[in-house]
Amino acid sequence: MSRGKIRNMEEFAKVSGISRPTLSKFFHDSESVRKSTRERIEKALDEYDYRPNVYAMNQNRRTTRNIGIVVPNLADPFFNEIGRTVELACIKEGYSPILLSSHGNPSQESDNLDSLRALKPAGVLLAPFGRASNKSDVAKFAKDVPLVLIDAKIDGIGTPYFGTDNNQSIRLIVEYLCRSGSTPCFFEMKTPSNPNANKRRAAYLNSMERHGLPAHIFQAEGDGWDFEDIGRSRGHEMLAEQVFPTNTILCSNDRLAIGMLSAAYGLGLRVGHGSGCDLRIAGHDDHPFSRFTCPPLTTIAQDYSAIAQQAVKTLFHAIESEKRDTSQSETLFEGKLVMRSSA
Repeated sequence: MSRGKIRNMEEFAKVSGISRPTLSKFFHDSESVRKSTRERIEKALDEYDYRPNVYAMNQNRRTTRNIGIVVPNLADPFFNEIGRTVELACIKEGYSPILLSSHGNPSQESDNLDSLRALKPAGVLLAPFGRASNKSDVAKFAKDVPLVLIDAKIDGIGTPYFGTDNNQSIRLIVEYLCRSGSTPCFFEMKTPSNPNANKRRAAYLNSMERHGLPAHIFQAEGDGWDFEDIGRSRGHEMLAEQVFPTNTILCSNDRLAIGMLSAAYGLGLRVGHGSGCDLRIAGHDDHPFSRFTCPPLTTIAQDYSAIAQQAVKTLFHAIESEKRDTSQSETLFEGKLVMRSSA
């Protein structure tokens, strides 16, 4: 054969005199072949200036070194941070992360899983929509590919789940708000996009009952992922109409709280604790911008790093051991109270 461009591994095997199976073994793990064979292959690679098509090699295997990461919406800073942390963990372990957003659409979540299936991933980390997810699509995917859930749980599909202990975190911030000022009202969306919102409402009700205090829940019309705009517009209406029976508002998440801060500013209300303040506002999640709001937002910090790292560790174990965890184990991490000037 001429010294023209070598197009594939078959041609390289022919000109180098090294068997195709041995070359495949070398390209999958160079340490798996004898030193003398490895030296022959490396010499031939230099001599014929051949570099294998790694993508094509992966497609010919039963699985690849790809790890799929599917989140509901990358515009949400929580999922952005989770995705970044997971990506770095995958790269560190020699895997190739593929990050996909469902753009707030549950049907896109199913399409993303179908797209990943075609890429033969070694495993997938999914932050699902919860009840809004197509359970049968997720369950079918989990039978074929190692799957770990983060942030939201889907009952009945037998996959490990990692998230925040909303009962603990809401209890923590309610106790702080009660002892440091007036009792908190709870502000949320009427149709929440994230299933954690329902857990936080229930945790608020339980916490207020435990303290023997009346609970006050206020729901903003609107759905989707434009939390800040909903918090600002609906918050402005409610504050102007003075519907809140106390001057303390606990928002279901930081993005709603940021909108509420904007609404208060627009009405000339001073937010904070201490003399001369009209209102206290708190949130949940520790949004990356929450420390830079005016005033800085009191909130609950989720342990992004622990959630992501433990989820990745569990997925890698399933891949490497080829054993699926079908017990639907649940691991919840505690939130941390972050006291700032807003409450």
